[in-house]
Amino acid sequence: MNGLRNLENSTLAKYQVIKEIGRGNMGKVYLGHDPFVDRPVAIKVADQDRLASMEDGDLYKKLFFNEAQAAGMLKHPNITGIYDAGANDGVYYIVMEYVHGGQTLEHYCDPHNLLPLNEVITITYKCAVALDYAHKKGVIHRDIKPRNILITEDHDVKITDFGIAVLPEDLGSTMVNHAGSPLYMSPEQIQDQDVTPQTDIFALGLVVYELLTGHHPFQSNNIEAIQHLILNGAIPPIKNYRPDVPDVLERIVHRALAREARLRYKSAMDMAGDLSLVFDFIQPARESITKQEKFNAVRAQDFFRDFTDNEIWELINASQWLDLPAKSSVIVEGDVDKSFYVILSGVVEVMKSGVYVDTLVSGDCFGEMGFVSGRERTASITTREPSTLIKVHAAQIERTSLNCQLRFHKLFLHTLIARLSRATDRIVRTGQQPAVHEPSTHAS
Repeated sequence: MNGLRNLENSTLAKYQVIKEIGRGNMGKVYLGHDPFVDRPVAIKVADQDRLASMEDGDLYKKLFFNEAQAAGMLKHPNITGIYDAGANDGVYYIVMEYVHGGQTLEHYCDPHNLLPLNEVITITYKCAVALDYAHKKGVIHRDIKPRNILITEDHDVKITDFGIAVLPEDLGSTMVNHAGSPLYMSPEQIQDQDVTPQTDIFALGLVVYELLTGHHPFQSNNIEAIQHLILNGAIPPIKNYRPDVPDVLERIVHRALAREARLRYKSAMDMAGDLSLVFDFIQPARESITKQEKFNAVRAQDFFRDFTDNEIWELINASQWLDLPAKSSVIVEGDVDKSFYVILSGVVEVMKSGVYVDTLVSGDCFGEMGFVSGRERTASITTREPSTLIKVHAAQIERTSLNCQLRFHKLFLHTLIARLSRATDRIVRTGQQPAVHEPSTHAS
């Protein structure tokens, strides 16, 4: 790219440009510094020659700023944040969140450098939740691939590069369908059909397959052959490469990779719900607690006193059982997770911005605001001693019987009312607004 002039050790608008840290089809990326906020930033700079091109300069400019518009609509902890965009002395730029020490998932798609199963599931789960959030905002990424998913130093996830994303106003336009990376195109992209959220789900299925096996299911020598395999080829069984993958996880990947969009998951959140259940299949053999023991533990809680035995069984089958040692993180402030927790035994602590807020014990519940709204968690929850919890995800409870759903949501509503009542009482007593945090004590 001859139009990518070197901006190292210079100033661009109000930003200090330090050094180049990457480059791609859309331009160079620099490490920069925002002196007003005093934070590091990533600055993407457009290729000057492509901007000046008579043939595709206008399209290139639109695609370049498309990322700022698309990602700028999305405020999610697992989507790279966009801070600013503009032009300065003919240089077009986008200022983004800088992920220190981050590397792309490509690093973990090597058969000699595969991640443990639980990390693959956690990463995929977070990607699915983030994509569901974007889809609900009307944004379809359209270019999900290992290179566009960053892993932070503490193995958190950041989806990046919304350069060819479909925005709400673009839906239905024939100009936006046939685009993307050939290896990660869905059948509808190849056939120039309308893209939908299922397009991103298909690409995420391909990413999971690679993370699990170190191989792409449709690898070939040229684009035409790759597209033919995506449209017609069989998917090699994951167990051919990795025998320890449970059948349920292979079924999830195959459903995401269904050739007909209508046969894939209806939403990325549905896929996330299934992924959260896989942990039960990869627990170490030391987990000797039986289903009957789980039933007895749940039935003993006053919290579930109005549930029938059948509904208790449904709830157990639709939830995740967590046996956690002391000092285990349950919820991290800032994460997005539509899950609700009930403590069956043990003690957990609530912290907000590093400050102690509350202690919760057996019979208490927490996470109801995240369950309802899907917004960022406003507090962190950590076990003080070995604890057992059940984790219920919104997508999972929707799969239970109508009676179980009604019972659960009635109890859930009672929990919220009790929490608001206590907050109101505190305001009346003290005249002060209580700090907002995730947990509540039991609903009684």
